[in-house]
Amino acid sequence: MRLPLLILLLLLSACSPVVMPAGPASMAPTVNDNALTMADGARLPYRAWLPNGEPRAIILGVHGFGDYSVNYLEIPAPLFTGSGVALYAYDQRGFGAAPNRGYWPGAETLAADAVEVARLLRARHPGVPLYLMGESMGVAVLLVAATGTDPPPVDGYILQSPAVRGRQAIGIVLSSLLEVAGHTVPSLAFRNSSSSIKPTDNVNAMRRWSRDPLTTKEIRVDAMYGLVGLMDEAVAALPNFRAPALLLYGGRDDLVPDSVVRRALRAMAPGAAVRVAFYPEGFHLLLRDLDRAKVAADILAWMQDHEVALPSGATGLRHEETTP
Repeated sequence: MRLPLLILLLLLSACSPVVMPAGPASMAPTVNDNALTMADGARLPYRAWLPNGEPRAIILGVHGFGDYSVNYLEIPAPLFTGSGVALYAYDQRGFGAAPNRGYWPGAETLAADAVEVARLLRARHPGVPLYLMGESMGVAVLLVAATGTDPPPVDGYILQSPAVRGRQAIGIVLSSLLEVAGHTVPSLAFRNSSSSIKPTDNVNAMRRWSRDPLTTKEIRVDAMYGLVGLMDEAVAALPNFRAPALLLYGGRDDLVPDSVVRRALRAMAPGAAVRVAFYPEGFHLLLRDLDRAKVAADILAWMQDHEVALPSGATGLRHEETTP
């Protein structure tokens, strides 16, 4: 038994997952017409969709793994701007046109960037309600940011298809394989697609994703290793998450199944101000689904009144009232 163990230890020490975090702070963060400059000088491209006149509320979108700002929110944007809500979204490090595309920046850096961007938008729109909205991996980033020592200055969170499939959820076999692969072949890349997974029923949205040069088509093993680590941190953050939030997920989500979401809800602290909207026919990319107008209307209604019945009739119970 000692020889195989020694070989495994040697393999694990041979390589390490590559992480490219933020550098040391050298300036005050700033925002201009097309980029957010972070404290270390990194420029994160962003896109804004603005209503006519002054916005009544702001949503800052944080995209999912392999995606980027424009692809995330351009399709549903008119549903929000038409109701007087401004949308902002930025490319997270390692994705889209942000620095070090394809490389994992680390959970701490992703969360710190979300906090800093929220601060910049709060300063740009003083007195206007500000909400952070994440999709999939973006939710994991927001959970870590919201439970940190210096959370973002926002009025609430919109948590869409939360990526909380940490090592416990994927099981010991897959997590062990990932651990070994992350330390032996970290630069090995694989295709970010599968014929067995249907992220949305919107064929045009999927075609757009596949043809867009800024979406991630190949994933490094160490980036996947980093993603699972981020999800572990998000799961650990759940008991400490107490901000007002609307959590949305679909019954046809192939990436984050119902069992994972319900486990996450049970992990939250009793009394957490979380509303749940479940869409039986919804997919992972709810705001790009063909029925996205219903989801957007629920989000807008909740932003206006956190206790209101959702227009779609989707279950809007607090999480402690849901059944296992």
